[in-house]
Amino acid sequence: MTRMDIEVTPKTSDRPVLFGGPVETDRGYVLHDHDGPSRASTLAVTPDISLTPTVDMLRAIADGRGPAHWLLALGYAGWGAGQIEAEIAANGWIHCDADPALVFDAPAEDKWRRAFEKLGAGLSGLSAEAGRA
Repeated sequence: MTRMDIEVTPKTSDRPVLFGGPVETDRGYVLHDHDGPSRASTLAVTPDISLTPTVDMLRAIADGRGPAHWLLALGYAGWGAGQIEAEIAANGWIHCDADPALVFDAPAEDKWRRAFEKLGAGLSGLSAEAGRA
């Protein structure tokens, strides 16, 4: 990673970089467990999951000194004030409690299925039609 002056060594993970856009897709965001040194720029997302958007975290990961569980995304999705709350109230989102095993251990292609299983549902129960009972 010459552009950021990060040396790639045999300790450097070969995990994929995820696309988290569409906002600021030129910036990296590391979602990780609380294992490893604390940084002033780290934001606790849940009691088990944090977010750090700094190059020093990338350097620590590349050198094998980073947290045990992490994922790296370029960019993020953002909402205006009250927008996500309105979308959730309109049944625009299905959500479950944060689960570090789901976030860090599940392969990306299995996350949807595992999240639905966590809710006690199956993907076959999805419908393009919305309504209220």
